[in-house]
Amino acid sequence: MAKSRPLLIGFAVLVLIGLTGCGLSGLLEEARTWVAATPTPVVIVVTATPDPRQLAAATPTPVVIVVTATPEPRQLAVAAPTPTATTAAGPSAQLYRDLQEQLLIEIYERVGPSVVFVTSEFYYYDFFYGRQSETGSGSGFIIDRQGHIVTNYHVIKDASRVDVKLADGTTVTADVVGTDPINDLAVLRVDVSPDKLQAVELGDSASLKVGQLAIAIGNPLGLERSLSVGVVSALGRQLPQQDVDWSLYDVIQTDASINPGNSGGPLLDSQGRVIGVNTAIANVTGASIGIGFAVPVDTVKRVVPELIAKGRYSHPWLGISGYNVSPALAELLDLPADRGILVMYVEPDGPAERAGVRGPNRQVIIRNQRIPVGGDIIVALDGQDIENIDQLIRYVETKKRVGDVVTVTVIRDSGTVNVDVLLGELPNY
Repeated sequence: MAKSRPLLIGFAVLVLIGLTGCGLSGLLEEARTWVAATPTPVVIVVTATPDPRQLAAATPTPVVIVVTATPEPRQLAVAAPTPTATTAAGPSAQLYRDLQEQLLIEIYERVGPSVVFVTSEFYYYDFFYGRQSETGSGSGFIIDRQGHIVTNYHVIKDASRVDVKLADGTTVTADVVGTDPINDLAVLRVDVSPDKLQAVELGDSASLKVGQLAIAIGNPLGLERSLSVGVVSALGRQLPQQDVDWSLYDVIQTDASINPGNSGGPLLDSQGRVIGVNTAIANVTGASIGIGFAVPVDTVKRVVPELIAKGRYSHPWLGISGYNVSPALAELLDLPADRGILVMYVEPDGPAERAGVRGPNRQVIIRNQRIPVGGDIIVALDGQDIENIDQLIRYVETKKRVGDVVTVTVIRDSGTVNVDVLLGELPNY
């Protein structure tokens, strides 16, 4: 091999000279130009003395010079995606943006006319100035051609007069048909021609997924029929209320911009169907910080028909109150369970008492505090585990109606007992 190497090198030089005359210099110049144009260095390998074994394996004709003008695959992969992929990505991204834009335009043009501007006027008496008035505003949406409009209860609470402005500018005084403070819902009615009323389509909130498109239309800060877009940020939130000693359950959280004045307006899905009623924001700055809340549309579908029929919603009621049982409380009171609800009070002649749920039979003093003990410990409703009072209220409120029967599983005297309770109506609401 060592003796044949000079001969091969000489032969290679002759071949190189011949190839140069045949255009190899042009090829090399083209390669240099291509290399200069790309950010990834191109490796040119000239092999003048290949291993005979490699040559034999590759081809029966000896090859003396190999010129590689293509970057190594690893360098190409690191440098950048191929031109084809880059070209394909651009139009795809633009197409997606165009489609989303057209979707939002179509939804706004279709649903926007169903959103109304609600103005509430409140009268009060001042010691020095006598009768005074204030106004507030919010949003609402038309649900049928009979003139019924859904909004938030807090938008029209204590109002002496409620006016509604339709999309075509028509302004009329509305009647308050029914209210439900616990679910922060109210139904208004306007007496106008059905031709002026375009109803929304109600969707479904039980099947929502985090990440779905969420579109809000309303009147933030008095700016009529403004649209904002976001996503469903979370589901199943519990939202305490200021005006009533009750929480909103299964609330939808969204980052679509919601501000004062959006209350009562619809939250929509990507098909323009109502999935919630915008009702509150996380009040840090007084304006939207990307954390808004909406009453789920399944609550609307459950409550609104009763508001239209009788002006109020009948809330199911078990008729007990109790302590949340924790491992620490169970150890302190020597309870037979470390989770559930220790019944501390049973409403006389209430649903639970009539069914046989037992309340406390004695009191103990712990850290100078009297604690009723000896009552049942509720651990399940209809076979579903219940660990605290909020879970109990949520289940009864969202899954049951007045007159339904709920099976209450209790621990009593270290044994388990099932008690069927016929739910009554929550008093004073």
